[in-house]
Amino acid sequence: MRKLTIHQRLTLVLQIILLVEVVVTVWNQQWLAGLITTGILIITLTPLFLKKFFRVFIPPEFVLFVIVFVFASLFLGEIRGYYTRFWWWDIVLHSFSGILLGIIGFLLVHVLNETEDIDVHMKPGFVAFFAFLFAVGMGALWEIFEFSMDSFFSMNMQKEMLGDPSGLTDTMWDLIVDTLGALIIAVLGYGYVKTAKNESFLEQWIEAFIKSNPRFFNRHP
Repeated sequence: MRKLTIHQRLTLVLQIILLVEVVVTVWNQQWLAGLITTGILIITLTPLFLKKFFRVFIPPEFVLFVIVFVFASLFLGEIRGYYTRFWWWDIVLHSFSGILLGIIGFLLVHVLNETEDIDVHMKPGFVAFFAFLFAVGMGALWEIFEFSMDSFFSMNMQKEMLGDPSGLTDTMWDLIVDTLGALIIAVLGYGYVKTAKNESFLEQWIEAFIKSNPRFFNRHP
């Protein structure tokens, strides 16, 4: 049996915590919390589905990063109320969401750029610009989702701040930190495409993704 890496072990621990939480909420008949936690657990299993059904292999470091983000934002933030307990929780999570979405956007366009079947050849600057716009755009869509949930279901996803019950200040800060996170990834991504050196964490993750999925990049395993 293949030995699990430290990243895979940490991922498994977080998934076990979520599974225990599902059992506890069902036992206590907290149906909404149980449903949300079940959804979070299913999200953390997405990399396994991608590997099994689409043969897409995601590096364990990136899987852990995604799962930690989902765990911190949805489980700790929404279920455990960390957004209201700690004023900085929302800002930190949105900063990381910009980074996460920037990485996903960069990988999407990088795959298109390297696939021979698709006649697309984009310069490094455009690849980085696409990753930036993708992350900012997804962040904006999330803010629309929060506004819709608050408007139609009387939730408080747009956290009301002192002196601003409308949630506008929270929304603007979310968009600002989303943009800053996306900008960081755009700069690092540009450096990777331009120099192809494995210096930053992003460049190492990209190279690991390419090595794990050679068929996307016309490389032989």
